[in-house]
This record gives sequence, structure tokens and C-alpha cells, in this order.
Amino acid sequence: MLRQGHTVSGEILSRELGVSRVSIWKHIKDLKERGYDIVASPKGYDLGSSPDALFPWEFPDREEKIHYFPNVDSTMDIAREMAVKGCPGFTVIIAGQQEKGRGRLKRIWHSQQGGLYFTVVLRPDIPLILSHRVSFLASVTLAETLRGLFKIDAKVKWPNDILVNEKKISGMLSEMEAETDRVKYINLGLGINVNNDPKVFEPSSTSIAEINGRPVMRKEILEEFLNQFEAGMNTDHLNNAVNNWKKYTVTLNRHVKIVTNNKTSEGMARDIDENGALILELSDGSMQKIIYGDCFHV
Repeated sequence: MLRQGHTVSGEILSRELGVSRVSIWKHIKDLKERGYDIVASPKGYDLGSSPDALFPWEFPDREEKIHYFPNVDSTMDIAREMAVKGCPGFTVIIAGQQEKGRGRLKRIWHSQQGGLYFTVVLRPDIPLILSHRVSFLASVTLAETLRGLFKIDAKVKWPNDILVNEKKISGMLSEMEAETDRVKYINLGLGINVNNDPKVFEPSSTSIAEINGRPVMRKEILEEFLNQFEAGMNTDHLNNAVNNWKKYTVTLNRHVKIVTNNKTSEGMARDIDENGALILELSDGSMQKIIYGDCFHV
């Protein structure tokens, strides 16, 4: 109601919401403490500006599925608990910051204030063999979201990083549970460098604010990504995820090193197969299929 752009009296708010004037005053006070610029006058209340906030009510079409925490160990941990308890698909767990954010291969994802850190619980009705396509679709969707909103040249790096000018701007982690040959749930955790300075921990990284030269609203990014991703999951986009990913890749046809917990492989990245595996041409000309690992552009 305050966002309609004009002064709203406490009497109207009280009547429309069915609560007392005192309750209205308490809620206004709470919103001001959360960063909303609300000015009170004898005529009522005016909303000047809103903070860069990710509260559930900032996503009115998704409010019941949005869960925001100012500070948590990891959104992936909370998502797993909620998924096991049967939360609906496209439940989203958001953190202002994480104390124990995780990257691939048990690495730390440093999660400072100003970044966008969230996990989406998905329940796609697909066989296990197609589960990899979900991550590829998410990567493509995020790259296209950043391109559309900020006109930046976002590219995808195998398996699911987003780079701009060869600098990392986002990473993704996925966890899954299946029954027989069907997916029960997939949790996708994303960390996006938005208004934070990731170079403190990873010199070869960047942020949207650094590229744009100004802070941006994280809500706008998350809302657009979720809308586009959900639309993609509900169409045949999933079937074309790998091919669409190739349109934005910076990994193929270059020398790479792939590191796992117990092995390192090096060669030319030639292709991605239909299951998302990287096809690596070794120095002797033989081809090796890489299913997972950290990819370094040599």
C-alpha cells in the first residue's frame, strides 16, 4: 500500500488490514529498523525508498516459499532439512551471509554481506539420468539473466561457474536425492558476487557492482532468475540445456586442467556430451570423459 506512491493514513491502513492503529505504528517502526525509509506526518505515512532487502514480502508471488535468514552456516544445510521434510518445489532459502558456505569438492565459499546466496529446492519429475541438465539450465538462465539486466558479457565455465572477462562472478553447488531411477529432489545452491568484494578471498574474481561501477539490487537479480528458471523447468528448455550452454561457454576448445579429490587431468576441452560430461583430448590424442571436477583454464 505504501508503494502506491502517495501518503497513506494510519486510519486507512488500520481499516484495510484489520488491526489497531497501535499495531500499525509498531509495524512501521519495525520496517524503519529494517532499512525502509518511511516518513510519518499528520497526514499519514510515505515510503521514500526501500533497502536492498531479500525479505519474503519483497517477492509477493513467492512469499510462502521464500525463507530469509540474516546469517546462517549454509543455505544448503537448511535446504536439505526442508527437502527431507517435504517442502514444495521452488522453495528458496536465502542468507544475508553464510559462516560455512560450501563450494565444490568441499571448498569454502566466502559469503560476505552484499552478495546473493541462496539455495533452490527442486522436485522435477525426471529420471535420474537427466538430472545433470538442471544444473546446465540454471547456469544458462543465470548468464542470460545477468546479460539482460546489466548488459554484461556473462559466460559459462564447465561445470557451472559464471565468468565475466575471465573473472568468476558466480558459482553453483548441487545435491540430490533419488528413489530407484527417479529424482526425489535437487538442491541448487548459488553464490553470486553482487555488491561484495570477492577479491579479498579470490583475486581472480569480480562482482556486478565492480563491473557496473555502482551497487545494484539483489532482489531484482533473484526475482528475474527464479521467474526465468521456473519457466525453463516447465518447458522443453531442459531438453536443450546442454546445447544452449555451449552457446555461452568459455571452456571448449582451450587447454584446461581438471582437478578432483584424487586425480588431475590435462588436455584440450573438445566437447560436452549429452550427459554433461566434458570430453578431454589428452596429449597422446586419446579422448577422456570427465564427469566432475574443478576446471582451470590453462
